[in-house]
Amino acid sequence: MVQVDVFWSYAIGAGCGAAAARASLREPDPARPAERRLTLTVLFLGCVFAPSGIWLLWQFPGWETMHAAAGPTDLPGWLVCTFAITNISQGVLGYLAAQALWRRGHRYLSWLQMPLGYLAMFFVLAYGWDGTGYRRFFAPTTADWRTGGFHPAGFLTSDVALTLYAMGAVLVPLLLWMQASWWSDTAGPGRVRLAGLVLVTVFGLGLGTAAAAAVLLTELGPIAGPTAVTVLLVAVLHPRSVGGRLARPFLAGASVPAH
Repeated sequence: MVQVDVFWSYAIGAGCGAAAARASLREPDPARPAERRLTLTVLFLGCVFAPSGIWLLWQFPGWETMHAAAGPTDLPGWLVCTFAITNISQGVLGYLAAQALWRRGHRYLSWLQMPLGYLAMFFVLAYGWDGTGYRRFFAPTTADWRTGGFHPAGFLTSDVALTLYAMGAVLVPLLLWMQASWWSDTAGPGRVRLAGLVLVTVFGLGLGTAAAAAVLLTELGPIAGPTAVTVLLVAVLHPRSVGGRLARPFLAGASVPAH
């Protein structure tokens, strides 16, 4: 979706940037491999991620804009171009930010850029800008959104969902393979475990925290809600809490302690 891809792209780039920085510790002269990993990340963003977003925007403009636009004629050219650019540029920004933090010794903050990006992405999907994000997501067409119906089970067999399944079958394994290969010191079970932990980070830490934040805002209102969300984020993302424990397998063996 247009509103979330900026965060998704950042999360992808940040995950690749931190993993690439970790991999560079194993190499006596990391300059050339580092350039290759950045190139691979940009190729993934430009040849896999960005085209998937443009495809969805072309085929399902209502759903892709969270029903802010009903059809292609509602989308100015500059907006489409900006969307395509940010699907790549924000990923590069995430990559560079994660690498810069890692090189300065902020290993946990470097790793945290990825789940923070996914958290922001899932929060927009769950809450949106007016508390209806999840309803907009599960409405495959603008007509469905305008009727006020809420049928998640029906969405799962919609054309939008079927397209997402096909795209995910390419995007997700490729991304997991790249990141797990760069994070892991060894092939085989080590990479499979880290790939699984990436998924736990995305859906456990990212989606779980975003969903909880959306519920708190909805139930507690505009005054108490943000305070409760702040407490939640500190509790979950503190280095000695859930986030810190989840990061340990990724940071194990780093020469500078995570902080």
